[in-house]
Amino acid sequence: MTIAVLLPALTSLLAFVFAVALLDQWLERRRGFQAIWAVGMLFFGIASATEALGAGGGWSESLYRTWYLTGAVFTAAWLGLGTAYLLGKTRFGYAYAFLVFFGGFLAFVTRNTYNAGTFGVLVLIAALIIAISIAVETYFQNERWPQIAALTVIAASLVGAYFAFTDPLTGSLPAQDAVPTGTALTGPVRTISLFMNVPGGIALILGALFSAYIFMPKKRVLDYSLDAGQPGDQFLFNIFLAFVAVPVNFVASLPSAIVALFTGKIHSRVPATLLIAIGGIIVSSADALSRLGSTTFYSAGKLVALVFIFVGFLISTEVFREIRIPFTHRVLRADRDEATPVAVASSTATTDSGR
Repeated sequence: MTIAVLLPALTSLLAFVFAVALLDQWLERRRGFQAIWAVGMLFFGIASATEALGAGGGWSESLYRTWYLTGAVFTAAWLGLGTAYLLGKTRFGYAYAFLVFFGGFLAFVTRNTYNAGTFGVLVLIAALIIAISIAVETYFQNERWPQIAALTVIAASLVGAYFAFTDPLTGSLPAQDAVPTGTALTGPVRTISLFMNVPGGIALILGALFSAYIFMPKKRVLDYSLDAGQPGDQFLFNIFLAFVAVPVNFVASLPSAIVALFTGKIHSRVPATLLIAIGGIIVSSADALSRLGSTTFYSAGKLVALVFIFVGFLISTEVFREIRIPFTHRVLRADRDEATPVAVASSTATTDSGR
């Protein structure tokens, strides 16, 4: 078995195990983001499996189209949607709204490159409407903005599936043992992949970092407020300030977080979400390099990234403190008492005017 087959095969196996673990967690706790992440990991596993099959036995048109649909269109979008549901009670909706618009903008500027024509214009218009809707819902502190994101991802997934199997192949299929790229496809599916992949991948990273910020000891260098009751001009100023203040406050809080980590006083979600963020950065970087034509670290990068994300998941579920028989409610060893993400996020939201 060659490396070109082994790496995606291992990635696929780990992704399927991850999807089952997420499904088991959803059955136990019934949190929407767990089920959505399970779907995203299922697509991750299918995409990696097609890479292993293509490298081992050669690529067919249907296999290639399935790879592009599940990998380039579905995976990041559904994982990012899971993050939206996880942070649905916070002001993360503003960031998600911006990312949706950014994805639409990228689809628009690349429409001629991918021969998408007016479809890129339609994607930009839709992205603008969706972004405004999510921002408005976030402003009024409605928890429905993730539902708008879900409708968007579902609709875009259906559109992407249609074009993935109808857009013409304008290039040759990948050679056996070669890392696949999207260059054989052209048309609307390439723009829809940008609209879904870019916001989803960045949302996964930013959401993980934001979750770490929620749970870590904080040092607020820059203060800001996103309260809905303030004057419009002041609110807009604080919106722009928040995009600077949160990263600055995050970096300023790292020394205290490191001390808390080594003294055993930090919440387990902090190292967990940081590992997930690192994994998200690695896989997004591998995908971006592949889109630019560099595939040297693509397969290895995906495997390493998934390992980081999976370890972060294990820590976040406190699997080493709570041992439970999968798909049952039988706990063999109870975990320690830690505040849940929702409880911490809610209490933090009342004390931190910037959330």
